[in-house]
Amino acid sequence: MMSRAVIIGAGLGGVLAAAAMSPYVDEVVVLDRDDLPTEGPDHRRGLPQGRHAHLLMAGGLEAMEDLVPSADVKKRLLASGAREISLSSGMVVLSSEGWLRRWQRTHHTMITCTRALLDWTVRTAVVEGCGNVEIRKAQVAGLVGGARRVRGVRVASGEGATDLHADIVVEATGRGSRVVNWLTELGITGVEEKNVDSGLVNATRIYRTPPGAEDFPLTMVQADPYVSRPGRSAVIVPIEGDRWMVSLAGSRGGEPPADPDGFLAYTLGLPHPIVGQLISGAEPLTEVFLSRSTSNSRRYLEKIRDWPDGLVVLGDALATFNPAYGQGMSVAALGALELRHRLENTDLAATGLARRAQRSVARHVETAWNIAVGQDVLYPDVRGGQRTAADRVAAQYTRRLTRAATGSLTAATALWDVTGLKAGPTRLLRPGTVLATLTGPRLPRLTEPPLTPSESQVLHGLHATPTEESPSSASA
Repeated sequence: MMSRAVIIGAGLGGVLAAAAMSPYVDEVVVLDRDDLPTEGPDHRRGLPQGRHAHLLMAGGLEAMEDLVPSADVKKRLLASGAREISLSSGMVVLSSEGWLRRWQRTHHTMITCTRALLDWTVRTAVVEGCGNVEIRKAQVAGLVGGARRVRGVRVASGEGATDLHADIVVEATGRGSRVVNWLTELGITGVEEKNVDSGLVNATRIYRTPPGAEDFPLTMVQADPYVSRPGRSAVIVPIEGDRWMVSLAGSRGGEPPADPDGFLAYTLGLPHPIVGQLISGAEPLTEVFLSRSTSNSRRYLEKIRDWPDGLVVLGDALATFNPAYGQGMSVAALGALELRHRLENTDLAATGLARRAQRSVARHVETAWNIAVGQDVLYPDVRGGQRTAADRVAAQYTRRLTRAATGSLTAATALWDVTGLKAGPTRLLRPGTVLATLTGPRLPRLTEPPLTPSESQVLHGLHATPTEESPSSASA
C-alpha cells in the first residue's frame, strides 16, 4: 500500500513540511482553502502580514536549502530580484543604545524580498524538486482517527465530507489554526495556550528606489523598550523590482497612521529622522497598508503527555511572533528540518515518532518566543504578559550587550548569531560574550548614522527634493 502524508496549509510552513516529508513517503498531498497564485508572485488574502517587511534570516535560509538541496532557493530568489544583505556591513541601524557600527564582515547575511516572491519561489522549488508533492484546493473540516493516532483528515465538500487517509498529518494552516478544536474532538483536552500582545500595528508602503540609491543600505530605526513609552520603529527594506518596502511599527499608544501625510510625519518624528528623510524624496507606488495581526501566540502542544501518533503541528499553527523580530519564517523552516531529522531511519508507524518530532520543533519555538516576548513585555499596556524578576535581569543584560555591540565586534557577532537564528540564547552567555558585555563598547559612541560619503550624498539629495504624492495602482 502506498504511504501518504497530508499537509494542511500551503503557506511557507506547509510547503517546507512537504519537502521534509517527500523522501519518506510515496505521496505528499498539500491542502489549502485559498486559490494560490499560478502566474507568478502575488499577495494571498489569507496571509495578513504578507504585505509587510519580511526578513529571511540565515538560519531559516540554511534550513530551506537543506530541505530542497537541488533547488538552490537562495539562487532562485536572487535571480528574481531579492537582495542579500550583510548584517555586519549592509545595514544602518539605530538601536535603543545608539548607532551600530558597520563592520567589514560578510558571513552574517539575510535575504530581503516581498513575502509573495518568497512564497512563490519556495513553493515552485518544492513542487519541481520533489516529484511526489501535489497541492490541492480543499477545505479541511477536521482530523480522522482518535486520541492515540491520527489517520487522516476530513475534507469538506458541497456534498458533505470525505475522509482522506494519511500515514502522517502535518497541520500548518497558520495563525488561525483550529487544531485545538480538532484535538478536542479527538478527546485531547487541556492544551496550554499563551498570548502576549503589545498592541503592535504595522503600516507599510512601497516606494520606487530613487536613482542613485540602488545600493543604499537597509535602514532601520529600532524601538526602545526601556523608556516606559510605546515602541515606535521604521525600516526601509530593499526588495525586488527596484523598490523600497517601508514598514512602520508602533505598540499600543504609538500606532502608525494609515494616511500618507501621517505616515511620513511618523518617520520624521522618530529618534532620528533618517527614514523619513530618505522617503521624502522617493516616489510612492502604493497606498499605506495596515495590519494588527501581530501578537505573540503559542500553543504548548509539546507538553501534552499523550500526544497522538500521526500528527505534527508546525509554523504559525504552533506559535506566532511579533513580526518586528523577523523570526516566523525561519522558525517554520527550522521546524520542518527537525521533522525531517526525526524521520530519518524511522518507520512512519513508529509509536512516539510524532511526539518526539513535536518536542524537537518546540526547541526552536522556545528560542524565538523568549526573544520576542522578552522584549514585548517591556512596553506599556502589554496584554497577556508581565515582567518577572528573570525578565528584568535578562532585559538588563540584553541592554548592556546591545550597548556593547555599538562598539564591539565580539558583542555584535553574538547578537547576529542569535537574531539570525544560527545559535540559541546560550550563545549570549559564552565567556567571550559576557566579557565583552561587561567591558562595554571599545569604540566611541557614534553621533550620526554610519554612512559612506556617497550614501550621505544620496540622503541629502533625497531630503532636499521631496516628491509629490502620486501613488500608482502597482501591487505590493
